[in-house]
Amino acid sequence: MTQSPGEFRPSRRDVLRPVEYVGGAAIAAVFTGVVVLFTTRDLTLTLIIAGIAFIAVLVVLALLAMAMKPNADETAEIDGTDDPGPADPEAPGGPGSAH
Repeated sequence: MTQSPGEFRPSRRDVLRPVEYVGGAAIAAVFTGVVVLFTTRDLTLTLIIAGIAFIAVLVVLALLAMAMKPNADETAEIDGTDDPGPADPEAPGGPGSAH
């Protein structure tokens, strides 16, 4: 399957990545909610704590995802080139080296 240079179609994994983050945060919120419900028997407090846990886990996952440095293949895909090449132009064997 070839793509024209101006057309970018993300893979299924890239499309479903946000669903993974929201799903992970939802699982953590449900677990926290069940623990709080069994401990306090107060539904209002359970919903508040579960909501806080959902938001906190979602923010942490998003920050960790943004902190990841893309590898050479991802950088080449972002730039639109076919050859990933070295990530650093000053690296040995890179375009700017006199090797």
